[in-house]
Amino acid sequence: MIKELIQKLAESGNELYAKIAEVTAVDTDVKTCDVKPIDGTSEIFDVFLNLDETTGQFREPVVGALICIVFITKETAVAVNYSELKQYNVKIKETEFTIDENGFLLKKADENLAKLMDDLLKEILKMKFTTNTGSTITLVNSPEFTAIKNRFKNLLKTD
Repeated sequence: MIKELIQKLAESGNELYAKIAEVTAVDTDVKTCDVKPIDGTSEIFDVFLNLDETTGQFREPVVGALICIVFITKETAVAVNYSELKQYNVKIKETEFTIDENGFLLKKADENLAKLMDDLLKEILKMKFTTNTGSTITLVNSPEFTAIKNRFKNLLKTD
């Protein structure tokens, strides 16, 4: 719906009307926010945070952040710039990238990078090699791999 409104506005030759406002509430389910314009005018409700509900970019502002909103009709506004984000998400078909204060999520369908790295490091830690005197009992540098595994857990999210 929003894409069509923007297209109609562009075709009409009308100028866009913008305001700077402070975010007062965010609804991540419907991807909208409420804002209080810094010019003292009335609060504006249900400002769209993205143009498509299923793909594309979603930027969730922090409550209290300043954002620039553009009116595409007298009643419909879209956020176009943010002073501070709580999360940023890009989704292209089955591939998704999200970043927030807890780390990164890189996911394609049911696979994600954190789980993949965890599985890889688990298998490395179980490695044994056959030598000319028999098989090894333990991986000599196991603590280093465990440390790397923990570093990945701090960087990557699983969901």
